Amino acid sequence: MSTFALRLIVGLGNPGPEHALTRHNAGFWFADALARQHGGHFRAQRRFQGDAAKIRIGEHEIEIFKPLTFMNRSGLAVRSLIDYREIDPSQVLVAHDELDLPVGSVRLKFGGGAGGHNGLKDVIAHLGDQFWRLRFGVGHPGNKEEVIDYVLRRAPANEEQQIIERVGDAIAIMPVLLEKGPDYAMNKLHRSTDEPETGDPKPGPA
Repeated sequence: MSTFALRLIVGLGNPGPEHALTRHNAGFWFADALARQHGGHFRAQRRFQGDAAKIRIGEHEIEIFKPLTFMNRSGLAVRSLIDYREIDPSQVLVAHDELDLPVGSVRLKFGGGAGGHNGLKDVIAHLGDQFWRLRFGVGHPGNKEEVIDYVLRRAPANEEQQIIERVGDAIAIMPVLLEKGPDYAMNKLHRSTDEPETGDPKPGPA
């Protein structure tokens, strides 16, 4: 029996082909790759202003959601979906890019602030802060004035590959998270990605 009640995974990003490969869309990369891994297919959910896919991981049915409202208005779309589905925020995991983590890292955590992330800030405004986060490190440009341009640009090939590999690591940890709980999964995920493995490319943006 699962020790962890997870019902909804939200990937944060911006819609449109011009944004698809930017750093800010790491949450979408994860959502898309997770759906592909488990045979899910996204369908438009106009009622909730986003696309949704349903997957099964072992015995667990989970919905994946991508708000298509643009990043800084993601919260209202997520709120409308969880209200309709009667999902508690603690049963939600939000995947997003993270400036405060180096490229090649991924971290799972519960609660906390937005850290300057506008999408996360809006989700917190509508849900509170008691939900899970999956944070994909994209590094920081070093100057706050450059942050917007930085996240809305594509990363260099070597950095993009590292983010893609961490997406693969996060996908691989999902069955562990569901069966053995967040403490065990965080231990395993954080330890394994402190020293990234080499090997074949992991699933990432299509």
